[in-house]
Amino acid sequence: MSDIQILWQENVKEKFDLFISKMPLFHRRIAENLITDAATKNAQARNTNTISEEDLLRAIFTGVPTPFYTVMLRLLDEVGFDYKKYGLPKQ
Repeated sequence: MSDIQILWQENVKEKFDLFISKMPLFHRRIAENLITDAATKNAQARNTNTISEEDLLRAIFTGVPTPFYTVMLRLLDEVGFDYKKYGLPKQ
């Protein structure tokens, strides 16, 4: 599916970029790549080429290591992601 252009739902990419910019510098590139790949797979599982906010948030919650969980929640709140409306975090 590498030939298909991946699109982002309106405002989701901007909020994601802001989220990434608030991470420690040495984590940004790795986190951006891992989360984008997982969000793309989530979108493809829905048979679309557009990453939704839910695709992105599920990707973020799936891959975050436990020591960074509290920081991640704070950053998501700061950026304005409403992850609770998607039933996240899973208990």
